[in-house]
Amino acid sequence: MISREHQPVLLAEVINYLDPQPNQNFIDATVGLGGHLRAILDRTAPQGKALAFDFDPEALSLAQAKLSQYKDRVIFINKNYSELKQVVYEYKFSPINGIVCDLGYSSAQVEDERRGFSFSVKGPIDLRYNPSQKITADYLLHHLSEEELTEIFRQGDERLARSIVKAIIKKRKEARITGEVLNEIVKRTYKRFFKKSSKVHPATKVWQALRIAVNNEFENLQKFLSAAVEVLAEGGRLAVISFHSAEDRIVKNFFRQEAKDCICDPRLPQCICQHRATIKIITKKPVVPSEDEIRRNPRSRSAKLRVIEKIKNNYN
Repeated sequence: MISREHQPVLLAEVINYLDPQPNQNFIDATVGLGGHLRAILDRTAPQGKALAFDFDPEALSLAQAKLSQYKDRVIFINKNYSELKQVVYEYKFSPINGIVCDLGYSSAQVEDERRGFSFSVKGPIDLRYNPSQKITADYLLHHLSEEELTEIFRQGDERLARSIVKAIIKKRKEARITGEVLNEIVKRTYKRFFKKSSKVHPATKVWQALRIAVNNEFENLQKFLSAAVEVLAEGGRLAVISFHSAEDRIVKNFFRQEAKDCICDPRLPQCICQHRATIKIITKKPVVPSEDEIRRNPRSRSAKLRVIEKIKNNYN
């Protein structure tokens, strides 16, 4: 159950940049509890349509219930957003005037202890967005090698990755690595290296890294970004909200590359890549929540919004 009202992150900013107009079509690539899409649908009435993606079937059911008044204008899709292009073609959904993608997870997922998205879980850690996935965080913690786990945590920007993994490898020989055990391992490791405690839970990046690995998030994000730019109509905009530095780097680097006419090695005497810009960057720097929003919704504190616009390619 959800104990508090869902608060979509950077809602006013997303609406400002996407600027939905009556009868336009939009996609929410990670609909969650529907906060961003509700605001978009209100502005695209009376005939604006939407595709609403969520890989989590429970989240999608909640979104359907919360957006029931718009049911004739929304197609709900229980697939990963990496499959965006295939779904767009399947439903012949066009023109697409804007796409929003919020890479955070919802309060409903956090509060369901079965899912393992909360630090309070005491049993095995799941972290799957969709129960049809075979690999769980529990499997990774007990079956991957020291080198493989260290790489996962390093990709998640965990600075004490190797020390934490050494403790996990040692502990799993004698006991199961439950959520409670993992938290204790991370806390003890941090106390060895840092005297001052942080307001952020020390296991934050470890859990994020496991979640990203379980759900193959980096690879799926790359696939989504390419598909989103391809399916957008000329002048359409893509807004992406990330919460993890590695995710933000992927988004930033992809946008920078697609905004260039040439991506060749600068040492080459002439261009051989034939790459042409497909977008222009609207937000030169990421947009972050205001202090007021962070007070109202502490989970928004690490959010970063980046926006691009599809441009006409005059070289075609």
